[in-house]
Amino acid sequence: MTTTAVPTRTEPVAVRLPGAWTLGLHRGALEIKQFFRQREQVVFTFSFPVVFLFLFASIFHDDVRGSGVTASQLYVPAMMASGIMSTSFQSLGISIAVERDEKVLRRLRGTPMPPTAYFLGKIWLVLFTGVLETAILLLVGTTFYGVGLPSDAGRWFDFAWIFVLGLTGCALLGIAISSVPKSAKSASSVVVLPFLVLQFISGVYISVDTIPDWMLNIGALFPLKWLCQGLRGVFLPDSARVLEQAGSWEFGRIALVLAAWCVGGLALCLLTFRWKNRRDG
Repeated sequence: MTTTAVPTRTEPVAVRLPGAWTLGLHRGALEIKQFFRQREQVVFTFSFPVVFLFLFASIFHDDVRGSGVTASQLYVPAMMASGIMSTSFQSLGISIAVERDEKVLRRLRGTPMPPTAYFLGKIWLVLFTGVLETAILLLVGTTFYGVGLPSDAGRWFDFAWIFVLGLTGCALLGIAISSVPKSAKSASSVVVLPFLVLQFISGVYISVDTIPDWMLNIGALFPLKWLCQGLRGVFLPDSARVLEQAGSWEFGRIALVLAAWCVGGLALCLLTFRWKNRRDG
């Protein structure tokens, strides 16, 4: 007597997709790999602030009266702040605009990948390049221009929150401004021009004690001025406070302004970010 096997019905197995955080990590690793594959971009990104530091510190190197520092030492934290904004605001503002114009964002939006993972990937890229840029400039400043490292944990803590808040605020502002250019060709002009102006009125290229107050007041509306001031407060002696507009480092106000830009930048991103160009509907 033979028996016939009765086929059994197999229940579909639910496949658990990775979460946004995991995908964001993978996306960040991909962004970093793509960045370092473009050698010209890597060289330009990391050498630009270093070259400008050498130029300005070589031209202006005398002692600054009554401050206890040299002009070249003033440029080190200023260029660090500029480098942070370059790797966040400028980098994201241009790259996202290019990706939108080339319809990369539109294709990504049509995949199962959560939108959060895309932005997390960009943040990981910005964090990695920002840390590396800052480390290079700090190495140059301590080696060639006598800038001292903080000797107490409090100053290192100040450096940490200034770096994080400044990088975050500038990155969010870069994501927001990426929606302004109408095409990839105009992205550089739209993003670089305001960044260049801010460097002149925020104490990057010109010492704050020689900039007119009305220009400083305009610069104070944006994060770069406070990022420069905060890093000067971390890496320069307290005697240099006399050069600031208020005669103080104003760490409390720096924290409030940078935190406000983080919140405001996020609101701008939510209101203005688009996955496709205006001409695509």
